[in-house]
Amino acid sequence: MDRDDILCNCLDITKGTVEDAIKKKKLKSVRQVQDETEAGTVCGACVDDIYILLEEINGKVVD
Repeated sequence: MDRDDILCNCLDITKGTVEDAIKKKKLKSVRQVQDETEAGTVCGACVDDIYILLEEINGKVVD
C-alpha cells in the first residue's frame, strides 16, 4: 500500500495521513490514532491496517 492509497474508505483517509500522525504525535495505540485522525471510527474495517502500521513504525502496539 502506497502513502496515497486510501486506508479508511469511510472517511477517505490515506495511509500517509495515518503514518504522519503516528510519527508526529508519537501515537502508540489504535485508539490514539482514531482520536487523532478519525480513521477506524465508522465501520472499523481498517483497524487491522492501523494496528499493522503502528507495529511497523513503533515495533509494538499498546492496547
